[in-house]
Amino acid sequence: MIYQRVALIGLGLIASSMAHAMRRAGVAGEIVGTARSAETRSVAAELGFCDRVVETATEAVAGADLVVLATPVGAMGAIAAEIGPHLAPGATVTDVGSVKRAVLDAVLPHIPEGVDFVGSHPMAGTEHSGPRSGFAELFDNRWCLMVSAPEADPKAVARLTRFWNALGSNVEQMDVDHHDLVCAVVSHAPHLIAYTMVGVADDLSRVTDSEVIKFSAAGFRDFTRIAASDPTMWRDVFLTNKDATLEILGRFTEELFALQRAIRLGDGQHLHDYFTRTRAIRRGIIDAGQDTDKPDFGRSGGT
Repeated sequence: MIYQRVALIGLGLIASSMAHAMRRAGVAGEIVGTARSAETRSVAAELGFCDRVVETATEAVAGADLVVLATPVGAMGAIAAEIGPHLAPGATVTDVGSVKRAVLDAVLPHIPEGVDFVGSHPMAGTEHSGPRSGFAELFDNRWCLMVSAPEADPKAVARLTRFWNALGSNVEQMDVDHHDLVCAVVSHAPHLIAYTMVGVADDLSRVTDSEVIKFSAAGFRDFTRIAASDPTMWRDVFLTNKDATLEILGRFTEELFALQRAIRLGDGQHLHDYFTRTRAIRRGIIDAGQDTDKPDFGRSGGT
């Protein structure tokens, strides 16, 4: 056992998966959960992945030695202000947001002396959300990026690292601003592009809704898979990681203009060389064990 009592604030995909993975690994004596929505709390209690489901965040954190903020990042500052006076001495507070500079700036002022804040970002997820979507294997062989507050106790960091390892994750420590830039490249900008491509199809009056659905090939279908992600979470991501996302989108626009020019001029060599280079990146992801080269990306039933 690594923590005696873990408090989950927010009970969506990540938190429910953490609870299932904690039970599998036997790393928590008690799991206490809460969510803003009474319906979500009711579903979590029905599913039973928490030992107790309580109505408020202050109830949830009482006596907890690990507190997990698993809400949209825009809400974390207010939650930290609410729970700060009720945190147990020696506790660790972490989050699971995909932005870190804004989270540290919002949360740290409310963390009392004797409590450590160590940010976490499990690089795992699906397009599904809510307490019914969680499963214990979500973090297996996926990366969890950890961004520590400057004053965090190294022992608290090491303990949280062991926790994520026990849940199945590989762990890497990262500087806060570098984290936000990396995530803008590998997650945030791709999501925005996916949302945009689906929006373009929706706005294109010469293509009907039925044709978009009926004839969706793998590329567009996978865009829709990403674009189905939780809208509140992604709204907050883009508003709180503005600078890094805009930098990557600027670079994306430059690359897109170069490809447009190659297509306009019939420059097949440029296109072939570019696609060869990007194909090699895909092979690297497969070789690193972060995806599969099975047909249809290993999805059962082609869905």
